[in-house]
Amino acid sequence: MKKRRVAALFLAAVMCGGLTACGSGSEAETTAAAAAAETQAAEAPAENSEEAAGEEAAPAGEQVILTWAEVNPIDSLDGQLAEFFRDKVAELSGNTIAIDIQASGVLGAESDVLDGMTAGGGTVDMARISVFSLTNYGTELSVLPSVPFIFESRDHYWKFAESEIGQQILDEPSQLGLGVKGLFFVEEGFRNFFTKEEVTDISGMNGLKIRVSTDPILTGVVEQLGASPTVISFTELYSSLQTGVVDGADQPTALYESNAFNEVAPYLIEDEHTMSASEVIITEEAWNSLSADQQNAILEAGKQTSEYCKELSGQVEEESKARLIEKGVTFVEIEDKSPWREACEGIISEYTAGHEAEYQQILDLN
Repeated sequence: MKKRRVAALFLAAVMCGGLTACGSGSEAETTAAAAAAETQAAEAPAENSEEAAGEEAAPAGEQVILTWAEVNPIDSLDGQLAEFFRDKVAELSGNTIAIDIQASGVLGAESDVLDGMTAGGGTVDMARISVFSLTNYGTELSVLPSVPFIFESRDHYWKFAESEIGQQILDEPSQLGLGVKGLFFVEEGFRNFFTKEEVTDISGMNGLKIRVSTDPILTGVVEQLGASPTVISFTELYSSLQTGVVDGADQPTALYESNAFNEVAPYLIEDEHTMSASEVIITEEAWNSLSADQQNAILEAGKQTSEYCKELSGQVEEESKARLIEKGVTFVEIEDKSPWREACEGIISEYTAGHEAEYQQILDLN
């Protein structure tokens, strides 16, 4: 929801504690603090005006507050990226834009956030979402970054993110009139399978019960690798691994560690079947409320956040792997992924049908 306040009043709200240090306070708390500051300013004696004018304040004019929804905690990789973006936007916009980060899924799951943004609900202005999730709203090209084994490396992914086909994917929701605009890409690293018992090659996947969400691509990958896809909610995954309801699941390495899955499934096979590709989107309503200078500040902050993600994601992954090895996790490196990729040809063909040229275009960027 776009919320405008006079800059001096916003500063007063900050000083009163309406905004948390990390920008993750609730929208209700922020609005209440701003309202209290407005009342206090209106009732203040005239003699205090000179003192107030001497205090540091944002530039004259109105400040726009944009609410950002993030399903992961503020101290996660995604939370750190949101904070970096917030700070860059404040700097580049001359503090005329404030990003209010609502982390840990307090504004709902990704599907809930997307439903509200595309329906014009007005609660969320910006969000980081998986690229694939937009296919549920009619996009076609957005499926490509989630096709298994499409990216050979992290560098390959970032070449895609900065390419013409990457920009086409960012532009697709707006062109389809979905009410949201793609701004920039980020990533959480490659997803790997992890299991309760050691798997050393593709044959070891046969017959395993592997947790999946409602993602049809992951379900297809699990099936074509000879395993049995089992739908389990993420919040129940730890206990399901612990009790043997499932034998394994998949996650990027850092999220595997942060959710302590290593405690109940200490074997991770580095098959790198899918990149956790995400994009940051903004509602058309919020975007159109910004001046040209403010829009440019958002775009430049997005470019710098993508650059930061390139460095941070790889670093976080390396540090996480080192800690996990110390904790006793066995990493199985897959030198030749061709058998894995060949096993998934059916799902690859299904989700690239009609867009073979764009698929090949991404492959050729490596």
